[in-house]
Amino acid sequence: MQGLKEMTKLENLNQDLEKSYREAIMDKEFVSLIKKLKLTEKKAKQITSKLQEVVEENKNCKNCKGFFMCKNAYAGHILFAKQKENRIYFSYEPCPYQRKVMEKEQLQNKKVRMKDIDTSDKNQLKVIKWLDSFYDSFSLVTSYKGLYLHGSFGSGKTFLTSALLNELLITKNIDVEIVYFPNALRTLKEDWDNFASLMYRYQTVDILLLDDIGAEKVTDWGRDEILGTILQSRMETQKTTFFTSNLTIEELEEHLSLTKNSVDKVKARRIIERIKQLSIPMALVSENRRK
Repeated sequence: MQGLKEMTKLENLNQDLEKSYREAIMDKEFVSLIKKLKLTEKKAKQITSKLQEVVEENKNCKNCKGFFMCKNAYAGHILFAKQKENRIYFSYEPCPYQRKVMEKEQLQNKKVRMKDIDTSDKNQLKVIKWLDSFYDSFSLVTSYKGLYLHGSFGSGKTFLTSALLNELLITKNIDVEIVYFPNALRTLKEDWDNFASLMYRYQTVDILLLDDIGAEKVTDWGRDEILGTILQSRMETQKTTFFTSNLTIEELEEHLSLTKNSVDKVKARRIIERIKQLSIPMALVSENRRK
């Protein structure tokens, strides 16, 4: 009897998937996405609803006139689908309007101090207490682990870590560098005249913040030659390093394993092990302050 019920459930599920898929392929953009990803009909049926989200969010962006009009699940971000070695991965990337907001925030974050931190959000208190403790005890004589601060979009990760680093710079004369990692990769790739000096700076500065790691497009060069080299050097010299990310450590490892042409879990694992040696993971769950 139980087996019959299970078979009935499976049949109903397959019928629902078939119906959803037949409705979805009436949309030309849905069909175009399937062709782009080179999906079989069987695979497309299994993930129809997620593919429809991708199509819908991209349609929203085509008609969007500004950040305030965003209709997507995560304001200022677009859901994309990518195929790597017969597997489909979904990820959110900032839209052009969101990038402008982030660039503006980066300029503002260079000025914030710890006195500017809002302590009314109870979700942030654990992180704020850690930052306070770090500030009080930090000196260049002793080796200190930084923080791998991960959380949702706009939760204040960069603001909080920047406030700490700016405070250390101004009051304790600690040399700090706040680097928006996706931009850093682009600069290093395009500005060969300053490549060596930038890499030296990232490897040797007293405290380095790699902001929004995981938002970059992964390449073998960016992961292994740039990120891997920076982290290895800072690990060997016991330099304090901070990270902010929308991804957990586990999600970042998955992200770093996927390049355009291959999947390399071993090299991704090496990067993650260096991050763990350099920092303490902590989650920041808070409302989207960019609203």
